[in-house]
Amino acid sequence: MSAMDQDTGMFKVQQTIGSVLCCKCGVPMPPNAANMCVNCLRSEVDITEGLQKSIQIFYCPECGCYLQPPKTWIKAQWESKELLTFCIKRLKNLNKVKLKNAEFVWTEPHSKRIKIKLTVQAEVLNGAVLEQSYPVEYTVRDNLCESCSRFQANPDQWVASVQLRQHVSHRRTFFYLEQLILRHDAASRAIRIQQVDQGIDFFFGNKSHANSFIEFLRKVVPIEYRQDQQLVSHDVKSSLYNYKYTYSVKICPICREDLICLPSKVASGLGNLGPLVVCTKVSDNITILDPRTLRCAFLDARQYFRSGFRSALTSRQLVKYFVFDVEEPVGEATVGGQKYALSYVQIARESDLGNMFYVQTHLGHILKSGDQALGYDIYGANVNDDEMEKYRLSVKNGLPEAILIKKCYDEQRERKRGKPRAFTTKKLPMEMDESRGGRVDPEKMENEYEEFLRDLEENPELRFNISLYKNKDYQESETASMTDGEGAPTVPIEELLAELELSEEEEEGDDEEDMDE
Repeated sequence: MSAMDQDTGMFKVQQTIGSVLCCKCGVPMPPNAANMCVNCLRSEVDITEGLQKSIQIFYCPECGCYLQPPKTWIKAQWESKELLTFCIKRLKNLNKVKLKNAEFVWTEPHSKRIKIKLTVQAEVLNGAVLEQSYPVEYTVRDNLCESCSRFQANPDQWVASVQLRQHVSHRRTFFYLEQLILRHDAASRAIRIQQVDQGIDFFFGNKSHANSFIEFLRKVVPIEYRQDQQLVSHDVKSSLYNYKYTYSVKICPICREDLICLPSKVASGLGNLGPLVVCTKVSDNITILDPRTLRCAFLDARQYFRSGFRSALTSRQLVKYFVFDVEEPVGEATVGGQKYALSYVQIARESDLGNMFYVQTHLGHILKSGDQALGYDIYGANVNDDEMEKYRLSVKNGLPEAILIKKCYDEQRERKRGKPRAFTTKKLPMEMDESRGGRVDPEKMENEYEEFLRDLEENPELRFNISLYKNKDYQESETASMTDGEGAPTVPIEELLAELELSEEEEEGDDEEDMDE
């Protein structure tokens, strides 16, 4: 009794659940509509009768897909939610019962068997509800899907190709794009990847795979594309046509660190920005910055290709300058997570140290006296740009003598030449296409890849969306930090991923331990 009942002197009768005897075995049990215990109900009624206990499914060992009849192939990992859903949908007559739970039963991966334990409910005698569990065994048969069988017969039997091109003098964009593709596994369905001059060709066995890949490209770089098709065969009786599809994808030729002279119409549309601006970032949008006012603007692919302007000067035309004096910043701004400070600096060209002059720069937060910087020599460079010539004639005070782009670490890196980096990157399995006229120069490719690795070290935002891995040949020193003792920026160890690789000896050792158990 509760304390309140004792105070009032009331007596409360405790309620108990009654029990009855099973009509079959006489065991006491809670009453139900059938007057039988659970064991007797299961012996009298089998709710799994008529349900499938075994079934055969088809698996493509090349692409890891399962056949969903009649012609759909579904990609699913071993013991994943997708595979469990696929297996349940393959069962017939499951709508006669209520599914309560489903889980995998462990089997050897190489046994070609998948087992699932299902728990179902159904109404039996006189409305009593019975719950029962039973196993279902799936026999996995290897069967190549249509695209893989076509590729096995002839590797050149592709259905859709994506020709990715960028008409610039370097491949830094493709190096960065390659890492993005690997990070998101965007080219996993490509049956072949071929490297050509000024681009990469991707070949797919299905048109939808090519469309998915183009959608990925649209999210990471500004592109425009055109689709063409070629008739391969035609069945007159069934009116079936087989085509080969080709997608010509053009990447925006504006690259990071390029100097742009905006057309007057574009500049006025951006609030009279520039017109001399620097491209600071290229993603699905182009980020441009006025280095003399710290004003910025963003252009998407549609806005850019509508005007179609090009870079006045590219990173191949950068000139080294020595910094002698840096004044206090007169303004600061943050663009896309990157901080900039507007300052006046006194510089001189490496080839003409006697001629010192002051320029405005957006790098006032990182430059100091004695540093080196890379920039564009506006008057000394060979500029072949109509907009730049128009702007040169219209400006009363003349163009700036130089525009600095980034800090230079050549001296610090020269001391570290020959030492391995702390990080490494993966590469796509690409073939070299030597059938066409333009061959790729290996030495030039290596130098451009080295520049790309330096960009990753200097720019944390650039390596934010890609995966970098630890280098086995690198040994960390006691004084390792973001900037080592020699002054060159490096990638922190905390940002690197450890690549899992098992040697044959370790695998054999694991197998022996499993056999001993």
